[in-house]
Amino acid sequence: MSESTVPNAPEATPAVRHFSELKLNDALLSSLHEAGFTQMTQVQAFSLPKILRGEDVVVQAETGSGKTVAFALGVLSKLDTSSFAPQALVLCPTRELAEQVAEAIRQLAKVMGNVKVLTLCGGVPARVQTASLEHGAHVLVGTPGRVLDHLHAERLNLAQLQTLVLDEADRMLEMGFQDALDGIIAKTPSARQTLLFSATYPQGIRQLTKQVCQNPEIIKVAATQTQTAIEQRFYTLGDTAPALAVRALLLELQPDNCMVFCNTKAETQSIADALTNKGFSTLALHGDMEQKDRDQAMVQFTNGSARVLVATDVAARGLDIAELDLVISVTMAHDIATHTHRIGRTGRAGAAGLAVTLIGPKDDYKMRLLEDTLDAPIKLRDLPELSTDKPPLTADYVTLQLNGGKKDKLRPGDIVGALTRDKKLAVDDIGKIKVQAQWAYVAVKIAKAQQALGLINNDKMKGKRFRAWAL
Repeated sequence: MSESTVPNAPEATPAVRHFSELKLNDALLSSLHEAGFTQMTQVQAFSLPKILRGEDVVVQAETGSGKTVAFALGVLSKLDTSSFAPQALVLCPTRELAEQVAEAIRQLAKVMGNVKVLTLCGGVPARVQTASLEHGAHVLVGTPGRVLDHLHAERLNLAQLQTLVLDEADRMLEMGFQDALDGIIAKTPSARQTLLFSATYPQGIRQLTKQVCQNPEIIKVAATQTQTAIEQRFYTLGDTAPALAVRALLLELQPDNCMVFCNTKAETQSIADALTNKGFSTLALHGDMEQKDRDQAMVQFTNGSARVLVATDVAARGLDIAELDLVISVTMAHDIATHTHRIGRTGRAGAAGLAVTLIGPKDDYKMRLLEDTLDAPIKLRDLPELSTDKPPLTADYVTLQLNGGKKDKLRPGDIVGALTRDKKLAVDDIGKIKVQAQWAYVAVKIAKAQQALGLINNDKMKGKRFRAWAL
């Protein structure tokens, strides 16, 4: 086992910098070019050559480091598309992350031909997944609990597995998935490649590494490129109600979008309700919500139909947003690692970001621990006065949900065509479109929502009728 630390410094020079220098097939290079990927992140540059050589690799890197592309390319580069036995398994701590990882793999694989990527997570009836497994899949992406359920019921056979990926392994251990991981690993071939990615490297991850990897290269990216783009500010909460403090900050800073993190589900819902009552386009995301409601909240926030998402740390990892202006932590997170994950949601891919932390009466000790990791002492600011002349953050779009998806061969182009065919809606009236297995979502300008609903509900796509409604 060898270990190397990659500092965020000019002298840390990888052997390759561009994807074109790697031994990738033309289809994958074409996908990368289409997605706008040319120069690699540090994680990709230092890990991909080893991954493509078939070595076991352990990577410690923060959120937004480009790790998904790294292991996706490793998985796809050695797929035998003629065999529909599972050849790769990616385990993730949450359904949200699993869905995003699966979509990223599908995007890279779309020019390769018939590559089937199947998600195995809770929140979806097991019988639906069983039917899909009967038809085979090249790549499985799932949560440990549901994958183990399928293995125990003998609905899944991993005998031909070539690659096992543990994504956000530290989070899986924190969530109590050690026994499930043990059960899954026992069902995989010993002659496999194992790729483990973790934001932190505590003793539990060291033990897991020894358990699942053979002579791995351990790569520690000390500070990602994105981290330098994040400005941190700290405000004294005092006796101000958290909801009022968040509202004052949102009015003062006027971000395009913002995630507000809370330590409890009750506070999350309370702050979301308070902001909504004051006219803010706000959604909540926490563990007491049904999975379908969580899915809908995430879709609406990522497509711009909501400006503020108030969440517990269930969303700190797994919510992939390309551009996020502001993160607000309502009092300090439980630990420094969680704080790092929270602020890592902003300032991604080199974009500037702002992370604000409200320091509560009981946060002094945790603040001093955090201060020890920073380059300069923390300077506490006073909260801004509550503005009376600035408008609340409202969204320009509303999300429509359709009762059809990939299983109906529905594509984004079909939805755009249906909405623009009689010129009642222009392309500029349509925002982001997300097509999932059984559902599709499209963001449209609020002023055009009723017209859009009429166009979908009163006509056909793919020769059949679909029903749509506003979320």
